[in-house]
Amino acid sequence: MFINAFLIAAREIRRNLMRSFLTVIGIVIGVGAVITMVTLGEAATESIKAQISKMGTNLLVLRPGQGWRSWNAPKFTLRDMDAIRYQVPGINDIAPFVESTVRVVYRETDRSTEIQGTTPNYFKIANWELSLGRFFTDAEVTEAATVAVLGETVRRELFGEGVDPIGEIIRIGKFNAQVIGVTAVKGQGGFGNDLDSKIIVPYTALTRRLTGLEDGRFLNQVMISGKNGYPGINIVADVSALMRERRNIVSNQDDNFNVFDSQQLAETMSSSTKVMTSLLGAVAGVSLLVGGIGFMNIMLVSVTERTREIGIRLAIGARAREVLLQFLVEAVTLSCIGGLSGIALAYGLCHALVKTVGAPFTFNPTINVVAFGFSAFIGVLFGFMPARRAAALDPIEALRHE
Repeated sequence: MFINAFLIAAREIRRNLMRSFLTVIGIVIGVGAVITMVTLGEAATESIKAQISKMGTNLLVLRPGQGWRSWNAPKFTLRDMDAIRYQVPGINDIAPFVESTVRVVYRETDRSTEIQGTTPNYFKIANWELSLGRFFTDAEVTEAATVAVLGETVRRELFGEGVDPIGEIIRIGKFNAQVIGVTAVKGQGGFGNDLDSKIIVPYTALTRRLTGLEDGRFLNQVMISGKNGYPGINIVADVSALMRERRNIVSNQDDNFNVFDSQQLAETMSSSTKVMTSLLGAVAGVSLLVGGIGFMNIMLVSVTERTREIGIRLAIGARAREVLLQFLVEAVTLSCIGGLSGIALAYGLCHALVKTVGAPFTFNPTINVVAFGFSAFIGVLFGFMPARRAAALDPIEALRHE
């Protein structure tokens, strides 16, 4: 009986292709919208995680100030960094960080760029890799050697495409430096800044030859890498307690520093995007519901058009449940066709849109199965009333219908 009902449904769908198309179009759009919204939301979440991970593994950054009050907050000393290294548990690596903006000159080319002074530990903390040359060493930091590692953007703007700058001398502010390495491309960071538009040098070379600050509070930041598996929130709490003690901050005073936890930021932003994804999915789900209402209306029109056919079937011995099953199977078949078409539409849209925004494409089988299942449910839910109406027709009245 089910096979016969399916064959009759397939014949009716082929015979009235335009009506069948109008019946499923709402389902197609609804399913496509739900899958597209959820998939794009998940792609945005993965993109945010990827951008933040570029900043470093288990990265924590100790910075002076709180928000807009950062400009006059005291910086940090090398002793602060050593205290953190030896007194705070769970730390894997730590590095000082000094930064400034300078003019960089190579032959006839010059540009303004950000220069960062640090130690070799920083390259491990921030997940830097090389495309050319090498990083500087601890010995070069001790000697305040004038060597520089360039970001790819700086290399390209100073030397041009495809040029190997290793061994070349560039002018950084008031001193000359030899290029010893070029970092691999990282692209945009978690806050939209170009991570490749930087020059990295030993912090001793920067402080002695450019800023003139070698002692006291001259560190703009302290870069910290936590051990794998050790809770970052514990390191944040311990560093905060230690800094309050070293900066003589009493209990009723606010901190004049902050500890940035990249993992916590990633989790917070991911949670926010997941909420937005759920809201967008719910809005798209409304369009699927509206499509179901349109589906029911066209099925009711179909029952009206086929009243004489239903009357003939009932008159020659078909039972009401067989007529009910026929129209119900037809409704479910149409809704499943709409669901599959919606999945195909969403797949194409997602591929095109994620390339446009530069986010990774993530195929989520769960949302596709759920959307398809919901489309089939709509066929049952909104197809039942037309099917029941067809089954309830009086054979004599149906035969009289014009």
